[in-house]
Amino acid sequence: MLLKFISYLGSLAAAATCVALSASTLPDLPEPVSNNAVATTSVRGKTYIASFMGIGPGKQHADIHNKVFMHTLGEFGWQTLPPVPSQQRLNGRIAASAVALNNNFFVFGGFTVNADGSEQTAADSYRLDPVTRRYTKLNDIPVPVDDAVALTYQNRYIYVVSGWSDHGNVNLVQVFDNFTQRWSQATPFPGKPVFGLAGAMADNQMLVCDGVALQYFGDKKREYKSEPACYLGSVGDNANQIDWRIVAHPTGTARYRMAGINTKIDGKDMLVFIGGSTNPYNYNGIGYNGQPSEPDSKVWVFSVADKRWLKAADTTAVMDLRSLIEIDGDIYSVGGMQSGQQVSSKLIKHPIKLQ
Repeated sequence: MLLKFISYLGSLAAAATCVALSASTLPDLPEPVSNNAVATTSVRGKTYIASFMGIGPGKQHADIHNKVFMHTLGEFGWQTLPPVPSQQRLNGRIAASAVALNNNFFVFGGFTVNADGSEQTAADSYRLDPVTRRYTKLNDIPVPVDDAVALTYQNRYIYVVSGWSDHGNVNLVQVFDNFTQRWSQATPFPGKPVFGLAGAMADNQMLVCDGVALQYFGDKKREYKSEPACYLGSVGDNANQIDWRIVAHPTGTARYRMAGINTKIDGKDMLVFIGGSTNPYNYNGIGYNGQPSEPDSKVWVFSVADKRWLKAADTTAVMDLRSLIEIDGDIYSVGGMQSGQQVSSKLIKHPIKLQ
């Protein structure tokens, strides 16, 4: 009898250990997915991580979906949520943007791909309550965009910067006010309009870098051209007024579909950029130049206080990101493509080590 009791206590201890481990370990996604929009928020003591839409391992138009997976920190695995609604003929989207604001997730834009390869930018946007798991349709974005950057400010405003709109790039900074539920236009993006850019924001400072611009010619079709450029925008008293300044590029070589996030290092605000590829590509990971694209391992760190780039150690190479998340001070990518254009289910931790 005593031996049975001791065995019972041992099983309880083992179970407790499993629970403790689950609280500190982020599980892989239920399935590999890339070009998925991700965000995290906390509500009443629970932290939620969500992955919206994207493309599966086949990397064909039929592999683009509108699935949503959500993980609650400290619990096992991921749950499948109702798919993102759609007003498009096709439901699946890639290159959408997701942010967390006021304890909710917001999903904007993205594009669908038809069987003939033609693409359509989505105009409809949604708010998802992670607790009730219900969607609320928002007013359509005035100019539909995909491969844009979405940034939040004052727990009220969402800035959607540049991006592609059906037939070309736009230089717009479109602002959604979560108090009034209305869209407006802010000071336009000052650089060449781009898609596949990345950005991050701390306080009233937003830094936007790189992407792909269109280059036009008189005797041939337009081409996609990498744009190595960074711009720092300071939001004024009016949320629609942005003072844009040029920031020296950290390397002189643009990265496509990297992702940015704000974090603190030694108590100071830092804007961190991770992943992407130096060879712009279509949704299948093959470059517009016909060459397979490979992910980059460089980490760029911008000090907001000092207005300069800091050197940082390399990290795990990953590309085809829409955004990054921060959990307990650690930065993660969620899915994306790793070497060989392999679609991943991994949540990769990216330690920031200044040099």
